[in-house]
Amino acid sequence: MSKAETASSKISPKTSPGEPATTPEEFIICVMARLLEGLGHVSVGALSPIPGCAALLAREVSGAGGRVSIIHGDANNPYTDGGREIFDCAGQGRIDAFFLGGAQIDGEANINLLGLGSYPKIDKRFPGSFGSAFMYFTVPKVILFAPEHSRRVLVERVDFISAPGTSPPGVRRPGGPKALVTGLCLMSFEAGKKRFRLQSVHPGHTLEEIRDNTGFDFDLPRGEGGGEGGAVPVTPEPEAEKLQMLRSTIAAEIAKTYPDFAARVFQPRA
Repeated sequence: MSKAETASSKISPKTSPGEPATTPEEFIICVMARLLEGLGHVSVGALSPIPGCAALLAREVSGAGGRVSIIHGDANNPYTDGGREIFDCAGQGRIDAFFLGGAQIDGEANINLLGLGSYPKIDKRFPGSFGSAFMYFTVPKVILFAPEHSRRVLVERVDFISAPGTSPPGVRRPGGPKALVTGLCLMSFEAGKKRFRLQSVHPGHTLEEIRDNTGFDFDLPRGEGGGEGGAVPVTPEPEAEKLQMLRSTIAAEIAKTYPDFAARVFQPRA
């Protein structure tokens, strides 16, 4: 039995009494999946099991045969030449959504994947920007994700701009950030204002907690009249049907690419 098959065989959709209804990863996956509904082609970069699950779940929910491309491993990976093919696909407008994370994300949706400190004298170096800037400019719906919602990650200003959240007037840019999903909340991004707007707070967390752990200022949800100051909605819990899909069909599918992640997150729930 292969490593992927071993991992998927351990997956069970059952939940023990007193166990949390969802793991943090499951909750974020379901929030992301809602943002992908109705899209034709969702592409996922390497080392991204959470976005990969979200894309597969959105495809399963739609039942419309949407396309998911995961540039890692063999399953759901149509690319034979890695980065060059995915960049070509994005440049031609054939990718509807993509995901980007960052060691740092600031209030203008700039992301830092290079390192910490004053460039070029970087104190701590990360893998690098690779094609993040290109994807940010070309993919219409880029979803930022930061499972760790802290002032270490969500900063006032990134130390280095790997990919800019906005561009000057006159710059052709069909792509850009539309949302930020964290372990505490969901935010949308308004490019014209260069600001994030809080959309909902995850269950068990508060607006004060969001503010305390965010290094940049952000707008509050709009009220009924369209102004600031409306009540902050609570992010909906994952629907039971979607959780069943996630813990069975999607868990087995993602285990082909990320067996260790699947075994850890979708652990037995006897």
